[in-house]
Order: sequence, then C-alpha cells, then structure tokens
Amino acid sequence: MTAVGVSENPELRAWVERRLARDNVWYVKRLTANDTGANGTHQAGPYIPKHLLFELLPQLRDPGRTNPRTGLDVVVDSHQEARRVNAIWYNNRTRNETRITGWGGQESALLDPENTGALCALVFRLDSRGAATRCSVWLCRDEADEELLEDIVGVVEPGMPWIHRFGQGDIPGLVEVSPRPPCWLEPADMPGPWMEEFPSPKEIIAKTLSLRPEPRTKPDKRLLRRRKCEHDLFSSVEMAWTLPSIHRGFASMDEFVLLAQRVLQRRKARSGISLELHAKTILEEEGLVEDRSFAYNKLSEARKRPDFLFPSAEAYHRRSFPDSRLRMLAVKTTCRDRWRQILNEADRIPRKHLLTLQEGMSIAQYLEVHDARVQLVVPKPLMKTYPKKVRPHLQSLQSFIDEVKEVSDGPVV
Repeated sequence: MTAVGVSENPELRAWVERRLARDNVWYVKRLTANDTGANGTHQAGPYIPKHLLFELLPQLRDPGRTNPRTGLDVVVDSHQEARRVNAIWYNNRTRNETRITGWGGQESALLDPENTGALCALVFRLDSRGAATRCSVWLCRDEADEELLEDIVGVVEPGMPWIHRFGQGDIPGLVEVSPRPPCWLEPADMPGPWMEEFPSPKEIIAKTLSLRPEPRTKPDKRLLRRRKCEHDLFSSVEMAWTLPSIHRGFASMDEFVLLAQRVLQRRKARSGISLELHAKTILEEEGLVEDRSFAYNKLSEARKRPDFLFPSAEAYHRRSFPDSRLRMLAVKTTCRDRWRQILNEADRIPRKHLLTLQEGMSIAQYLEVHDARVQLVVPKPLMKTYPKKVRPHLQSLQSFIDEVKEVSDGPVV
C-alpha cells in the first residue's frame, strides 16, 4: 500500500511506508500531560488501552501477579532514541490500567513536557503468533509532521486515538468496533438518505443531539459527551459506506487510492467544523441568540473571520460600542502550535478566548499562551489534565457563557 497523501518530508514518508504491513499494529494518539509528566505525574509514559496491550503482549495478562510487566524493545525513530522499556499492568486495588514506562525520564522526547499535545504514532511489529516483538515510534516534531501523518491516518483528536490492524481493510483507522458504543448505528438504523449520500457534518451533529439531548447536563460535560457520541456515530456511518467496497475488492490501485482519499477528506471535513457546531448549539441552548447575542463565522476585519464574536458582528463594527463589552471565542481541538493563529483575529479585542479540548500542556507552554493574552477555555472535566499551577487560570465553558451574558446585559450604545 502507498502512503496516501504523503508527498513531502521523505524521511517521514519512508518511515510510514516501511510500516504499512499486515504484521504491524498502529496506535496513534496525542500525548497528554499525564503521558509526558507535564502535570506532575510519577507514572509518566504513554497510556495504552488495556485491551490493546493485552492483545499485543499476552504474557502481560497475569492476574496472579501484582503489577505484572514485560520488556519491549522500542526505537523512537523521529528522535533517534533506542531503549528497552517496560509494559506494565497496574492491577492493584486503586489502579487498573496499562502503561509503557522506563523511557529514561526527560531525556526521552516522549517524556518532554513541551511535547504535550503532540501527535505520536506507535507501531508494534508482530510475530507469527500475533504478539509484539518491538515497537517503532514517530513523535511529530512540528505541525508539518502532524499534517503529513494525518494525511495517512486521518485527523487524530484529543482523547480519541486511532488503532489499526492492517489486513482488516487497509484504510487506516477503519476498524470494526466491538462491543458497539452507545451511539454506533447499524446501517438498518440510519436515516434512509444517509445510505444514498454521505451525511454532512451538520446532519451527523443533528442526529447526535437526538441521541444525546442532555437537557440537564452542564455545558462542559454536555460538550464532551456529545463529541464522543458524534465521533462514534460518524465512525459507524463511515464503516457502513466503506466496508462493502473493501469486501468487493479493487480493480486497480487507483481505485483503492480514490476511496482512501475520500475517507480522509470526510474525516477532515468533520473535524474541521465539528467543535464549532457543538459550541454554537450549546450557546443557543444556554439562551444566546445568533446575530443578537453572538455572531458565528462573521468578518471582523478584511479577511479575518473569528469563529465567534460577542455580542454581534454589528456591535463589533459599531465604533461607539465599548471595546470592554466585546468578546471573541476561537475554537480549536488542539492548541499546541495552532493557538498563534488566532492572535490577529478581531483587532478590537486584545484578550482572545480559545476553546480547546487539548489534554494538558506544560507550564512553559501555558505561560507563552498567557503572555500573548490568550485565555484558555477548557471543559471542566479536562482541567485535571493540566498542571496544578495552571488550573486556577483556566476558564470553563460555563464560566465563559456567564461572562458573555454579563457583559452583554448592559445598555445598548
């Protein structure tokens, strides 16, 4: 299989193509603050789902031992590191999870707090029995690396890793899920038109709202629950559309590449607008009215289009309206490097608000964001992933909505 979409960075291209084989299992995630130790954890190391690590290292599943472990040879090719690490199942009374530890402390790029939020691919090589014999890792060094890797596996969002076992349909990230998550729909349960034309992001989110109305749930938790539901719903539709083509087979490599490109394009289209639409829906559910209480995707200045302006685009452009009552909210699922993109949006608003789902950042990363006058808006359940010193300075979605309502309640000028 050819690495679809990778046309630059020959080093990363070659690394990917050498590992697109049927005896490899890919696990791609964004590193959390708990993974890198940025939040002060003493068990730093990439979190690996227990079911996956048990499958890859069956000798680890030994309930008769306390915290059983096994060694694994790992090479971090992106940073020229090689070491013998430990896969551990923490099975004591207070903990039941698996991790890979023994990376060598902050000498390892994977335990560098500054790599919190970075995209990381762990590729496990399997033997004839299906057990992992070694692991190759590519930790994206910059945004260009991330874009190239996501051209292959699709967009990887915080808390939603991709797992792919080649040989089960060679569209990366396309795997059958068992047991089915609550928002997964079988083809017979999908709206009829969805099987004639792939539903738009708006249609999928509308269906998500019917599955997760959450009328009494606080905005922060409501957002996260709906995002998870929508991700699973989208995956089920993707499976219904793509799996029949895989089962039929392909007459040529061009036919396969075309299908893979369509899959990746749909994933990017969904990811690019999903969080914005969920945020817009919650703003409306909390009593804010579009074009009166907020503006969505409207011009602030020429060629500048913030995600949200408050209380309206009309108020923003009316010079008599006080700057102190204006707010701007940008929306980005991850903000490790991308937060800088919002600094030139909405010139009248020096303090920018940024809603993100990134699971933590280092203190140094946060200070850089803070010094640029960017206020992070983080759903309350995710705040615990940030360093303790940072948490008091984060703003919840509920708090931001309350602030917007307060500044919008003054007399119209």
